[in-house]
Amino acid sequence: MSVSTAAIDPSVCAPLPVLGQDVTVPLVTGGEVTYAALDYAASAPALQRVWDDVAAYAPYYGSVHRGAGYLSQLSTDLFENSRRTVAEFLGCRADDQVVFTRSTTDSLNLLAAAIPAGCQVFVFETEHHASLLPWRDAQVTYLNAPRTPAQAVETLERALADRDPYGPALVCVTGASNVTGELWPVKELAAAAHAHGARIVLDAAQLAPHHPVDIAELDVDWVAFSGHKLYAPFGSGVLAGRSDWLLAAEPYLAGGGASRKVARRADGGVDVDWHTTAARHEAGSPNVIGVYSIASACKALTEAGFDHLVAREQELVSRVREGLAEVPEVQVLSLFGDDAPRVGVISFVVRGWNSSHFAAALSAEYGIGVRDGLFCAHPLVRTLLGSDPQDPGECGAPDAEPGERSLNAIRVSFGAGTPDEHIERFLRAVSELVSEGAQWKYRTEDGRCVPDRGTAAQV
Repeated sequence: MSVSTAAIDPSVCAPLPVLGQDVTVPLVTGGEVTYAALDYAASAPALQRVWDDVAAYAPYYGSVHRGAGYLSQLSTDLFENSRRTVAEFLGCRADDQVVFTRSTTDSLNLLAAAIPAGCQVFVFETEHHASLLPWRDAQVTYLNAPRTPAQAVETLERALADRDPYGPALVCVTGASNVTGELWPVKELAAAAHAHGARIVLDAAQLAPHHPVDIAELDVDWVAFSGHKLYAPFGSGVLAGRSDWLLAAEPYLAGGGASRKVARRADGGVDVDWHTTAARHEAGSPNVIGVYSIASACKALTEAGFDHLVAREQELVSRVREGLAEVPEVQVLSLFGDDAPRVGVISFVVRGWNSSHFAAALSAEYGIGVRDGLFCAHPLVRTLLGSDPQDPGECGAPDAEPGERSLNAIRVSFGAGTPDEHIERFLRAVSELVSEGAQWKYRTEDGRCVPDRGTAAQV
């Protein structure tokens, strides 16, 4: 998969309005500054358009699929129209289903619960834990981290060639790494999977907010993503794709909405007739507002011109990479090398700095929010840092004191709502912290690196 910006002028696309763009935060050194949200890979700020749409609907809120009243009927129409909007956004095929879930993690766990007995699952060690861990009832083959896109395809082909050719098989792969931002060769991996009789699910949590995703064009069997990374509020997600495994499986949750008919048997038990639509795996009262917010975000990105958004983001990616390259102490983490196409997700370490200390200083002294840790992709970050699997380290700040080497990294991520000023402030802050040091002292408290109040550093 490549990022094309040909014939697109990024100057014609301004940042999309997002919630929180005018929020100010205090600096430990005194005063306040507008917050620079550069942690989009964890949760992107909600688009103002999405929030406005949700606010306009809120007075008409009603329970879906079950009510005869006007508001229930209106909410049902909105819910099902949102399903169609998401299907269109993803380029779904005519017989694909869109199932609404809580998140990417929930979507992949749903699929894991629906795979046939004896299914073999193939997953690279480079995956986010949401893709790496759900396959507990399957025979899982974990593939070593490739160092080129071509090697990724070759590695998968070798593994699939050695599998039982008669049983079901599934490949799970990311579209864009949540650590390096690098794009994976999804279409080529899908072709390799299908050539060996396997299916493939795409974890698009980091891809969908930054790049168009077309199920039919990529020829993947399923796509999973989260609303809170697609500029929508928390608590909603999507699993879209082939229906046969989903319809053959027991409902993900048993309860109201998933069942069409429940009747007592003469022996005292119950017989259940489950739905054969997406409702089969959507038991309980659904998150109507969350679903509508995803649909609203899909519409907003499409109407803004996704090609223009991609082009502008690529300008920001280039600016960040060029700025970090000017600081010799900074090492940007990469699997596929400097020339690999990527989205607005970049992780790095700084020589002589504990990564949690550096991230804390960016926040406390510059009002910049980034992420530090292993990013719920422990095997990948360990591979990129060249660490032993037994080396101590976990998500969040380690017990190392500020200044000590740490087994974690710093991640800066951005997207459609990021102003140029936030990028420039970040690069200036990195340069100043490396060359001049922090202006404040820091300590570890409850697993986080925090400013030691009232103790400015001696500079």
